[in-house]
Amino acid sequence: MSVLKATKRTTASTGQINKLRADGFVPAVLYGGKKNNLSISLKKLHLNELLKTETFMSKVFDLDIDGQSEKALPREISWDPISDDPIHVDFIRIIKGSKIILEIPVKFINTEKSPGLKKGGVLNIVRRKVELKCPTENIPDEIIVDLDNTEINTRLKISTVKLPEGVVPTITDRDFVIASVVAPTVLVEPEKTTEATAEGDAATVGTAEEGDSKDEEGKDKASDDKTKAAVGSKPSDEKGKPASGDKGKATTKEVKKK
Repeated sequence: MSVLKATKRTTASTGQINKLRADGFVPAVLYGGKKNNLSISLKKLHLNELLKTETFMSKVFDLDIDGQSEKALPREISWDPISDDPIHVDFIRIIKGSKIILEIPVKFINTEKSPGLKKGGVLNIVRRKVELKCPTENIPDEIIVDLDNTEINTRLKISTVKLPEGVVPTITDRDFVIASVVAPTVLVEPEKTTEATAEGDAATVGTAEEGDSKDEEGKDKASDDKTKAAVGSKPSDEKGKPASGDKGKATTKEVKKK
């Protein structure tokens, strides 16, 4: 059991509490049982170290309050919305023989001994915490789930977990799953190379067809120019030659003169 040093406090006003926090302490209260509520304060540095662990909210502490010992469990933490620092903690007294409902964190061990994970399987965690009803004198810090010898498609249920004596889950109507080892999901990407090649071929064909059409266009234009040139030369030739009617007239005149 962890020992947490605390000091009784008499601060009541907002100004006194703010000064307490500025001096590096966090105000707290201890309640429960037949005793009166007790206002205490904790050292912020020590409290921050404990808050880094996942088990803080499910751990029973031995509060050393000015030399007097009190077993207590953290129940609620208030946080500063800007600095995200703890600004108040509520503790509940542990009464021997009573039971309490807590969310206990789950810890997975022996991942390196799981054949399913070695084959590329994935650990699918369904519950990172499990709600348990615990005797106050036997509260577990965490629930241990052993992955040794687990294959792909193995489902790890609450019934496979060894719980301390007297500790039971609050869900009693079914054997719920905590985690499972599942096959890996493989995402197959489309074959971009084939598409790019096809696009490149299409572009090449398009270019060739475009070039061919341009060549054909050039040939047609040249042919048209030749045709136009040929058609345009005929009128000039015809202008130089006398028409058939003129030939007749010329012959007649010549005869008359003779």
